[in-house]
Amino acid sequence: MFFMHRFQPQVHALFRVVLGFLFACHGAQKLFGLPHPPANGTVEWMSFMGFAGMLEFFGGLMILLGFFTRPVAFLLSGMMAVAYFMAHQPQGALPITNKGEPAVLYCFAFFFLSAAGAGLYSLDAYMAQRRLESGHVSADERLRRAS
Repeated sequence: MFFMHRFQPQVHALFRVVLGFLFACHGAQKLFGLPHPPANGTVEWMSFMGFAGMLEFFGGLMILLGFFTRPVAFLLSGMMAVAYFMAHQPQGALPITNKGEPAVLYCFAFFFLSAAGAGLYSLDAYMAQRRLESGHVSADERLRRAS
């Protein structure tokens, strides 16, 4: 009786866009001080935190656009697992006690996208459609699309 299943593809795309936007905002704050500088200031680009900021900003934009979603999401999922175990887990066993809930949520949200893909309204879907129309599709991909 619940009607929302009809909108699963659109909700999937909305989830990806919001997730990418929020993650890119973390990177923008670290790298550029936007929308406002973090308490300890922006980071040096050629530092460990600068590298994390670049992954957050550019990876978040790629997720938002749905561009190479599966590999980027897998990389970001691993990054957030590392962030949790480096920054949060030493301060307590549970995410609720060590303030690691956002890292865990991002980790599993990106892990979901690495398995589910970009969905509708993405550059990945656009590129797949172009490959299909041009005939540059492998036999494996044709079989997968047929089932």
